[in-house]
Amino acid sequence: MILVLDAGNARIKWGLWADGFVAHGSIPSERAAQLFDALHVHARPSRAIGCNVAGPQVRQHVEAALQGWRMPVEWIASRAEQCGVRSRYEDPVQLGSDRWAALIGTHARRLGDAVVVDCGTAVTVDALAGDGEFLGGLILPGIALMQHALARGTAELPLGGGVFEPFPRNSANAIYSGAVQAICGAIERMRTLLLARGADHASVVLCGGDAQVVAPLLTPAPLFAPALVLEGLVEITRA
Repeated sequence: MILVLDAGNARIKWGLWADGFVAHGSIPSERAAQLFDALHVHARPSRAIGCNVAGPQVRQHVEAALQGWRMPVEWIASRAEQCGVRSRYEDPVQLGSDRWAALIGTHARRLGDAVVVDCGTAVTVDALAGDGEFLGGLILPGIALMQHALARGTAELPLGGGVFEPFPRNSANAIYSGAVQAICGAIERMRTLLLARGADHASVVLCGGDAQVVAPLLTPAPLFAPALVLEGLVEITRA
């Protein structure tokens, strides 16, 4: 059994894999030191592998939490090539390790050309060719970050609240809907650019906490893959 860990800015997602996920869950990243308590009811895994974009303190807390199993965590880093995915990033190591794992997880699904989207604290929108070539991608603020940026940078716009409306009629809804539409626009634009390379189809694959907000607004319907990063980590262990 393998423990896979995705340490993000807001949450640490985890899964236990043994020919399929036998358990999974998440805790807030600020509670990283309590990770072992979330896992101790399960059998000890033989290996732990993870990606971390939450900073060195969260990494240290995770490593300390797993001392009860006396098992080191293998933290991945992005590479120029791995598991059939080839990176065109100018410096492949600078690519977030969670983005790299999501690309590998998507390629393993054999979907052909795909736009790989992680709707978290920040939103990443990555273009993956069907042959495994990672062409590049976008990073933009997530919904909450956009709301906070407008509240901090203006005198009279409200912070938080709001619901999505196609034609918002109050400021809170206008801010929330604008953030959602900005993310949808980035996804749709990236898909258009991918199709312009000559592909006859390009899937959109979504993961992340706000994926379910964005998914109903996209056409054609995207593939919702909440464990995509964890799936990529499993593929890396198999390789």
